[in-house]
Amino acid sequence: MSTWQAWQNEHKDRFLNELLDLLRIPSVSARSEHKPDMQTCAVAVRQHLLQAGVDKAEVYPTAGHPVVYGEKMIDPKKPTVLVYGHYDVQPPDPLELWNSGPFDPVIKDGKIYARGSADDKGQFFMHVKAFETMMATNTLPTNVKFIIEGEEEIGSPNLGAFVREHKDLLKADVILISDTAMLSLDTPSIDIGVRGLSYIEVEVTGPNRDLHSGVYGGAVANPITILAKMIASCHDADNHITIPGFYDDVVEATKAERQLMAQAPYNEAEYEKDLGVTALWGEKGYTTNERTGIRPTIELNGIWGGYTGEGAKTVLPSKAHAKISARLVPNQSSKVITEKLLTYFRTIAPAGVTVKAEEHHGGEPYMTPIDSKAYKAAAKAIEATFGKAPIPVRGGGSIPICALFEKELGIKIVFMGFGLDSDNLHSPNEKFNLENFYKGIETIPYFHKFFAESR
Repeated sequence: MSTWQAWQNEHKDRFLNELLDLLRIPSVSARSEHKPDMQTCAVAVRQHLLQAGVDKAEVYPTAGHPVVYGEKMIDPKKPTVLVYGHYDVQPPDPLELWNSGPFDPVIKDGKIYARGSADDKGQFFMHVKAFETMMATNTLPTNVKFIIEGEEEIGSPNLGAFVREHKDLLKADVILISDTAMLSLDTPSIDIGVRGLSYIEVEVTGPNRDLHSGVYGGAVANPITILAKMIASCHDADNHITIPGFYDDVVEATKAERQLMAQAPYNEAEYEKDLGVTALWGEKGYTTNERTGIRPTIELNGIWGGYTGEGAKTVLPSKAHAKISARLVPNQSSKVITEKLLTYFRTIAPAGVTVKAEEHHGGEPYMTPIDSKAYKAAAKAIEATFGKAPIPVRGGGSIPICALFEKELGIKIVFMGFGLDSDNLHSPNEKFNLENFYKGIETIPYFHKFFAESR
């Protein structure tokens, strides 16, 4: 057993209890009523960084929610690792589908159930505890900086300004992020890229008020019906996206990359069983792993209008609404795709309704090189603790700040996620396996060791 492991085993219960306290703070960035909770959580993160051993840690205000920064500089000649994470979480709705309170963490069957457990409090906290381990055992081989933000779940609207204003503060040799997943503890993997995001909202208005569906039905366009038809028109019979120019900038994955992706274990029956579906759905000509990694998508995230309460109300609604997102791949631009989406919905509306379409937020796709010293250090670290080399895969989610960091700071990102795709991210009953949490704390010090040795 390494010195690191011995120290971690001695303090593992404290590590867990500290994480549970962090998970109890309802740091929902999307809702204004949680603004005090965001400040409380930022202060708590700062305190954890100080307790772990940083030289300084500050809570920086922004135009939105604050950014927490901390650093430990041991030697300017040594490499510097900038750790990124986010303390904000998704709204917990629908609450009735949770088996326990979203902000009342429960440990069951070796898993932590709570909003933010895997995305991303549990994962960035692994870095804090791994750093604490290296400090406590006097084995820290790199300079370490932390930037933990509070707006990732709403598109990081104020992080760009913060990064541009603090370039000197954030100078580093690599950015390390654990906001992704791996295939499993039996088959470790490293994400070599994440998809971009374009998120819009559409409102369709018909008559100037809700109408009696018997008196007016059949004579006036129903906004819900029109909106449903507009959304359905986004895909053809092969589930190929029909919006003009949507695929123009897509860089097709090479045959070699698709063969590499095919090495990942995949059992379709187990996949369907886990999700409770009897068949899978997606773009013709691609496997499930390819559809969620190397292909762009359009998804409906929410739709509402008319009467949705208990019982019946025969109403022809005045308005209908939808939230729609697109996941993007290299070299698609969120700005370009957002404009294509907005234009599409504004122009295909039939007579009798008006359409208002507006952008919420977006982010760019990102790929990381697998021949860099940092990537090799991450792969070697995982092999050191898992006993097998990780498979490089492309993640299906989005981390909007990746392209921003590279543009403003001129450094590459390495993803070291220890969550699982089955962790119910953004869904009720979000979870994080205790084994994954502790494995991350065990593995991260090896990254710092191997990265320092490679410089």
